Parts: sequence; C-alpha cells; structure tokens
Amino acid sequence: MNDSFAFLDEYAPGIRWDAKYATWDNFTGKPVDGYLANRIVGTKALCAALDRAREKARSHGFGLLLWDGYRPQRAVDCFLRWARQPEDGRTKQRHYPHIDRAEMFERGYVAARSGHSRGSTVDLTLYRLDTGELAAMGGDHDLMDPISHHGAQGITASEAGNRRRLRSIMEGCGFSAYDCEWWHYTLKDEPYPDTYFDFPVA
Repeated sequence: MNDSFAFLDEYAPGIRWDAKYATWDNFTGKPVDGYLANRIVGTKALCAALDRAREKARSHGFGLLLWDGYRPQRAVDCFLRWARQPEDGRTKQRHYPHIDRAEMFERGYVAARSGHSRGSTVDLTLYRLDTGELAAMGGDHDLMDPISHHGAQGITASEAGNRRRLRSIMEGCGFSAYDCEWWHYTLKDEPYPDTYFDFPVA
C-alpha cells in the first residue's frame, strides 16, 4: 500500500464497516481474492471526504456504514472467473434474481476495470445513530436489479427518501453517484483517475 492510501478506520474513525468481499456474505458466496482482512482501504483523499460525509450524516442523525472501498484488480479478475462458472444458485435469489451471471457485466453492475481499483470509490449506506439500525433503502448491497437504480419504481416513499438523503450527503462532500447502484459513489476529484491498483487489502 503506497503512502497516498490509508485504512479508513485509522484515518476517519467513527465510520462503521463490513467489508463484504472479505467474507462469505457476497454475490460470489466466498471471500474474494485480494481481501485478506475485513477492513476498508482508500486513498487519503477518499478518507478525508468520507470523514466530512460522516459529519454531515451525523447532523441528520445518521452514521455511515461502508461495504467496500479500494478493490484490488485481482478481485475484479476473480469476479470475471466466477461469472464464467456454472450457476449453482447459492446467491442468485439474493443478488441477481432476474439476470444471468454474465449479464452483471453487460448491465453495468460489475466492471472488468472497476473504479474501486483506483482507490476513490465506495459502497455504503446509512444507519440511525439512535438505534444502530440500517436505514431502509429498498434493497440490499449488490442487488443487481433495476430496483437498485436511482429513481427506481417499486420502493416506498421512506426508502426513496433515505436514498435521496444519502445522495445529498455524498454529493455535498464531493462525490458523484452511479445511476445503477444507490450505494456506489466516486470522489469527483479522485487522485488516480487512470490507475488501477492491485495490492491486497491486508
């Protein structure tokens, strides 16, 4: 890890995390190559912006929970290999109920060259500071379905409001949203817009 990257918990304490790809709880059904520790890594610019977002969320009574930050290229390569394997049904209903594995890439839910590998993209949600409960968003992380798109039909007014709240917080702190995934944000002024890193999260 070079000097311009940091562990989020050391650089911006107070943000919760659950690095899904370091666990069995992700769309591949097992820990992903390159994630050797359940921690979130990102550029220091990303960490500083997230610390600002944490403060902004706190003023609304919410905290931030991160699921992913920097993603090694070897993890993306692991996704590609997984997509070519026969369907076993273990995670399909939860993560991609209406599409085939290969369609994840065609529809923009997973990329062969991920912005995460540049170190300034995050997957995250909100939780209530008073109860610790996750804000209802009308679908979980990595649900690869139109219901996950910004402006999706079929979610409640409260869920739509929570998505708008997260978007307002993140955009107000220098991030841009991704249309297909309500949880995915990239730092607009990212320090490595053309570099894809492959060091492990360890």
